[in-house]
Amino acid sequence: MRTKKELIDALAERTQQPKNVSEAFIDALGDALRESLAKGNEVVLPGVGKFSVKEKAAKTGRNPRTGEAIQIAARKAPAFTAAKVLKDAVDVK
Repeated sequence: MRTKKELIDALAERTQQPKNVSEAFIDALGDALRESLAKGNEVVLPGVGKFSVKEKAAKTGRNPRTGEAIQIAARKAPAFTAAKVLKDAVDVK
């Protein structure tokens, strides 16, 4: 599944729900995830993994065009840690 439509189709098929219900679920899940991370909270999806917020420190970088040193501000960034079940499913030997 590479697109939202493919995810909606797969979810609708597996749950035997109409596609509009599956789409509403995916949209609501995305909204809840964004809201929780914006507050600095973690979100755990059992069997999938954990979404969290990482603090990125300020640092000095380089402008690739001019080579001039620039200051990159501190920021927060979303992070994902895969659950062991997901890692094991991907790493089938």
